Amino acid sequence: MTTVYDFSVRDIDGNERSLREWQGKTLLIVNVASKCGFTPQYTGLEALWREHGGQGLAVLGFPCDQFGHQEPGDEAEIKNFCSTSYDVSFPLFGKVEVNGEHAHPLYQWLKKQGKGILGSESIKWNFTKFLVDRDGQVVKRYAPTDTPEKINKDLAGRLG
Repeated sequence: MTTVYDFSVRDIDGNERSLREWQGKTLLIVNVASKCGFTPQYTGLEALWREHGGQGLAVLGFPCDQFGHQEPGDEAEIKNFCSTSYDVSFPLFGKVEVNGEHAHPLYQWLKKQGKGILGSESIKWNFTKFLVDRDGQVVKRYAPTDTPEKINKDLAGRLG
């Protein structure tokens, strides 16, 4: 059976990293963008990371420019924006596509495991979130409008 830990991704600095690095942790995987109406969610995502990181939560951000060209910069610009504007310290990765024939294999898998409304696999917008349990399986998919504060309530019993 495939788990999230079977995938490798390129981090924001260009290094290939296996998601096995986070094996045994609860993951919140988010496609992010710097010029989106939901961009202020970086504050809440960082708060979740800081509050629960020591209890086994990892927030993983994947910049994506597929929605309204809202992530136009390169990785260096994205990293700088996240650091200076939102003090982001959770792991960020290289830009990915989440839909279409060039969707990253991780996102192809996430979408099959955590389908959206009415069984849709397609990601509709930036800041779609996937909650992955410590066994590496998707347990919930969140819409862009679902705030990190709402997700915080769902973390009860998943950390430790």
